[in-house]
Amino acid sequence: MRFGPRKTSALVACCALGLIMSVQFASGKKKDKANPADAQMDDQKRAVHVLNRLTFGPRAGDVQQVMSIGVDKWIDLQLHPEKIDDSAFDARLAPFRTLRMDTKEIVQNFPPPELIRQVMNGKQPMPSDPTKRAIYQAQIERLEEKEQRKQDAASAAPTASADGRDAASASTDTTGTQNNAGDAEAARRREDRLYAELDADRLLDLPPDQRMKEIIKMPPEEQHSLAASLKGQKAEDFIEGMNAKQKEALMSLNNPQQVVTGELMQAKLLRAIYSERQLDEVMTDFWLNHFNVFVGKGPDRYFITSYERDVIRPHVLGKFEDLLVATAKSPAMLFYLDNWMSVGPNSDVARGIPPHPVRPMRRRYPYPPLHPQAGKGKRPSGLNENYGRELMELHTLGVNGGYTQKDVTEVARVFTGWTIERPRQGGGFKFEERMHDRGDKIVLGHRIKDNGEKEGRDVLHLLAHHPSTAKFICTKLATRFVSDNPPPALVDRMTQTFLKKDGDIREVLRTMFHSPEFWAPDVYRAKVKTPLEFVASAVRATAADVTDATPLVRQLNNLGMPLYGMQPPTGYSMKADAWVNSSALLGRMNFALALAGGKIKGIQVDTARVLGADSPLTDSPQVLARLENSFLGGDVSRQTHDTITEELDDPQVAQRKLDDPARSPNVGAIAGLILGSPEFQRR
Repeated sequence: MRFGPRKTSALVACCALGLIMSVQFASGKKKDKANPADAQMDDQKRAVHVLNRLTFGPRAGDVQQVMSIGVDKWIDLQLHPEKIDDSAFDARLAPFRTLRMDTKEIVQNFPPPELIRQVMNGKQPMPSDPTKRAIYQAQIERLEEKEQRKQDAASAAPTASADGRDAASASTDTTGTQNNAGDAEAARRREDRLYAELDADRLLDLPPDQRMKEIIKMPPEEQHSLAASLKGQKAEDFIEGMNAKQKEALMSLNNPQQVVTGELMQAKLLRAIYSERQLDEVMTDFWLNHFNVFVGKGPDRYFITSYERDVIRPHVLGKFEDLLVATAKSPAMLFYLDNWMSVGPNSDVARGIPPHPVRPMRRRYPYPPLHPQAGKGKRPSGLNENYGRELMELHTLGVNGGYTQKDVTEVARVFTGWTIERPRQGGGFKFEERMHDRGDKIVLGHRIKDNGEKEGRDVLHLLAHHPSTAKFICTKLATRFVSDNPPPALVDRMTQTFLKKDGDIREVLRTMFHSPEFWAPDVYRAKVKTPLEFVASAVRATAADVTDATPLVRQLNNLGMPLYGMQPPTGYSMKADAWVNSSALLGRMNFALALAGGKIKGIQVDTARVLGADSPLTDSPQVLARLENSFLGGDVSRQTHDTITEELDDPQVAQRKLDDPARSPNVGAIAGLILGSPEFQRR
């Protein structure tokens, strides 16, 4: 591609800023020599620092607010989120009904393919509620259509003919037939789309309530076609005025599972952007990453809503052991690491011992099926060590925590029987005695007596209070809040607090926040933001009003950090080297320019609030100075400032014509360049 002589200034500036940042990272340089850190942080820098580390980034006016309260008092308030009124933010989450449902409700209201198939085959009843019934019928229609296409493809597949010709020869005879069938199918789909678009136009003229009633009356195939035709602006117009339940129902006609994950992901971003309980949100993100589960693994897309709400959030500032036990019993974790299928080699199930009493005349199997595949002639698999290994390596002791492979096997034996009751239907934790491995176990030199479910509690207690666990957890916390390579002295003090205070996370954080290492000048703006931190901080800095967070979810996918989307149990890295490369930096700059320029749907930037000016600013250098102060607290390097300043006379930034010198500067372009700067990408 050739660029003309009038290459956009935004592209030039992006390249220049990216080069500055790449050089800084490569050299380990954190600050421009013309703007060195003070020997001791002044009050404003203390406020900026604490906002960068304990929140998802400062908003306009936050620095002044923290300074007026006092940094130490503000930290103490964030350590006690129950004292912070967050009712204004709660109203933003009100439309997302799935966030308040238990897993069984979610499965019933937004059925997965397994449940749809059971209803289609008569193994589960069709819902009586008209709206639910419409959702199920539309999905049955979708499933039947998919299976029909498979059958058509199979019947049209080339086979050897009766006279012995090979498949290739037979294939030649069927080519015309296949083409004709394909043409007919394509024509039918075009016709369906046309009628769906006409239906959508007709329904748009109706009031929202009447619109939904008409949709429910439609045949399933028309409902499915209509839902599939609603895209972009037409979809936004169509749901305008509908209540939360109606919007969810309409989206569910096309893809019920997407409603569940969509609301979950939007809520996570909205919390990071708008919640006043910012440390609570930062810690929720930290523990979700530490106890990682993957939204793309089967039923986990249904379990994660409860996992975050009922397992992680209540314990983020509490005792580590309570959090560890809650995650161990969570269906999301049990399914993700396959422990729900783990069967002890010395268990009743492995030895084929039926339950007592046996009622052969009333049971189809020697014992009741424990899992979906048991009814298909299959038994649960044998001992699974996934959870035992990750429990010690990633959740507690750390890779160098002093455990052996023998310990992994013994811990796996301990947790046999920790399973899920009807996982495909959203069931909860269940201890199944018949899957549990009999006999004593030896874990880290400690004898765990044969005692059923209590064995697991004993092991979790042992691990939660182990010195290696204390050091591992404190190192991760210090890495998140202080430095990619946290000072050993700080980690040691935090570890002592962890052990002395029975794993009290709040007290460990308090020790860290009041340590000199946390306030050392060389850690100021030394941490690189993850994509989530970058996106949330940019929206917060621009005082943007987010009416639809879905585009931000897509931006995180583009930046390499899909929400709940890390497949390995390690979670996402908190260190700079995982996120700093030329492609990633360019992606961040493109997002910054799009956000500040008002190019992202569903997000409106409040430039007036960001500038804080009583009258419009007509001079680009004034705008630049105001935005540098608003976004960066004035902490901008000479290199970055000069790079952006060079672009201010360009018409595409200044928006000035020779015959119209009074025209106001392009605030969005200037703001985007600052958001894409190396300084803003650090916290």
